[in-house]
Amino acid sequence: MADKAYITPNVLKWARESARITEEVAASKVHVTIDKLNEWEIGKTLPTIKQAKTLAKVYKRPFALFFLPEVPRDFQPLQDFRKAESKTLSTASIFIIREIQQKQAWIRDVYEDNKEVKLPFVGKFSINDDPKKVAKDILSTLNIHPANYNTDNPIKEWIDKAETKGIFISRTSFIHSRLTLDSEEIQGFAIADPFAPFVFVNSDDWNAPQLFTLVHELAHVWIAQTGISNEIEVNITEKDKFHPVELFCNEVAANALMPEDIVQNFAVVTFNNSKEIFKRAKTLGVSSLALLVRALNLNLIDFNSYKNLKLEVDADFKAFLVREAEKKAKQKVKENSGGPNPYLLRLNKNSRLFTQIVLDAFRGGSIEPTQASFLLNTPVNKFSSLEALLYK
Repeated sequence: MADKAYITPNVLKWARESARITEEVAASKVHVTIDKLNEWEIGKTLPTIKQAKTLAKVYKRPFALFFLPEVPRDFQPLQDFRKAESKTLSTASIFIIREIQQKQAWIRDVYEDNKEVKLPFVGKFSINDDPKKVAKDILSTLNIHPANYNTDNPIKEWIDKAETKGIFISRTSFIHSRLTLDSEEIQGFAIADPFAPFVFVNSDDWNAPQLFTLVHELAHVWIAQTGISNEIEVNITEKDKFHPVELFCNEVAANALMPEDIVQNFAVVTFNNSKEIFKRAKTLGVSSLALLVRALNLNLIDFNSYKNLKLEVDADFKAFLVREAEKKAKQKVKENSGGPNPYLLRLNKNSRLFTQIVLDAFRGGSIEPTQASFLLNTPVNKFSSLEALLYK
């Protein structure tokens, strides 16, 4: 008979519920009935060690946690700035939030132990300040010039410069192949810590909305408002349904990505047709709709012009989505014959800056191999694969 795991029943139940995993799913992972799982969660019977280890893996909790005498204190939930009718956070969202919180807690402790100085821009402003002023400070601090990006991929420049200033940026669209993130549910979140601010961006979308999300979350850092966001893209309707912090951060993002003087310089020829709008929007790394809304808000076009141009922009966007679907289909074929570098995906998910710090700590002998492996979600013997991509 297999050895039993003398777990604490209510801890086992808490681990499942905190992962937002249903009884049906959990039971299926260990090939037992729901009734049997319920027996384990009330202490009537015990799982085997193998079954308990499987559940620990499914719930993304350390196996040893199941043996604690009572439910442990977990990370505090992040403030939810999403609209009231937003979807309940799913298992994938819970897991990515928890993973980033674990990374952030570790690096914060390291910085505090080393008596690092707090970052001066975290909480430098509040929601009562002028969004233009906040946007200007973000651009100045990160040394970014939207009219003159150094790359044709602006989001890369924003990430690189943000991490140079000590802001950790994580991007991914999945936990694993069968557990993906829904951009309608969560587009991003920020942990506005003065020692180690972390920003997460859901990459389940094309680069323009990702960039808007990134800058929106940076605005959260500048006003020290930790929390989760969705439906970030520029919107001119239903503003009453948005949290004031979200509206403010949207304004900051719009001003940072589409500064007023730059958009005014576009006005003479750009806002006549959707093709010109697309061309200008691409140089700024934003969507055509974002630039169109910005022009309306700056009174560069009237509402009737906006409505007519929006019809063109929407038609162009639908055509764009068709092209993107075709590209994704081709990419999927490519992935089946090799696919994207898994270590590059992991590097983006961990944050390049975070990966470098953990690897330096590991090489310097200040953290154990098992902890480094856990933090980077990578076996120690594969660390060289991450290092090889750090400076590419």
